[in-house]
Amino acid sequence: MADPYQILGVARTASEADIKKAYRKLAKELHPDKNKDNPKASEKFSQVTNAYDLLTDKDKRARFDRGEIDGDGNPAAPFGFGGGQGGFGGGTGGFRPGPGGGAGGFEFEGAPDLGDVFEGLFSGGRGGGGFASGFGGFGRKQAQPKGANVAYRLTVPFVDAATLKTQRITLADGKTIDLKLPANLENGTQMRLAGKGQPGPGGAGDGIVTINIQPHRIFTRDGDDVRLDLPVSLSEAVLGASVKVPTVEGAVMLSVPKGTTSGKVLRMRGRGFHKKDGTRGDQLVTLMVDLPADDAALTEFVQHWPGRDKGNPRASLGV
Repeated sequence: MADPYQILGVARTASEADIKKAYRKLAKELHPDKNKDNPKASEKFSQVTNAYDLLTDKDKRARFDRGEIDGDGNPAAPFGFGGGQGGFGGGTGGFRPGPGGGAGGFEFEGAPDLGDVFEGLFSGGRGGGGFASGFGGFGRKQAQPKGANVAYRLTVPFVDAATLKTQRITLADGKTIDLKLPANLENGTQMRLAGKGQPGPGGAGDGIVTINIQPHRIFTRDGDDVRLDLPVSLSEAVLGASVKVPTVEGAVMLSVPKGTTSGKVLRMRGRGFHKKDGTRGDQLVTLMVDLPADDAALTEFVQHWPGRDKGNPRASLGV
């Protein structure tokens, strides 16, 4: 069985952050959309996803480190029965990634796990010489493995991600579910859908949804904050004004201070992305003074303005 640490290229002592960083790098390189002519990349992508899934599950990682389960999450075979030349569990024997594709920014792909290669190995049978009668309790039947996990990719609109709007998705079996987005959502966030994977002797595997946040036309993300460049007129900047500004939850009124210059940043608290602790980031609004083109009256005013040549606005830059 493949070692998940080797698949991700990390040490056994790697932190969760190191594992996440390695997964993102590999997932970006092996993404099926970037390797349409390379079927091996799709298979490797599935292996990387399964390795990440195992190592970010604290219980499974601990069990793997103790040798209780293999890299696929199945019970490890005793006395080396599970691998090597001529072993009972060697090879993947023609298993291929499952079907991919979907609608509305939602795609999926999956690979079945190996079958229960140890079924009946230690169970009692008719006749003598069976393993059931000795070796300290090996007569107990091995636990049946679950079906394979199925990897999904879900593209979420920027505004929906910031406001945690529930997303309706279609699974591999054609059924739809409403998916509640978690706080601290970002590109690469993975969500587990218990029992929504492929069927198996021990029950269905899980669905693993990887989130991709769609860029926005006017908003950009800065950590947990949302940034926006807001044009204001010369009169609004000079005299001050109350102007309408878009946010991820709709337009609101914002007070522009008197004597505002281009580049001034105003903070609108609690209008950014949701954090893990239940609070939210802010919206940072950068004011951009929009001067009218070819305004003769404004040109004449500036030409005769007494304060036109007073001071150097670039003095702080050393020029």
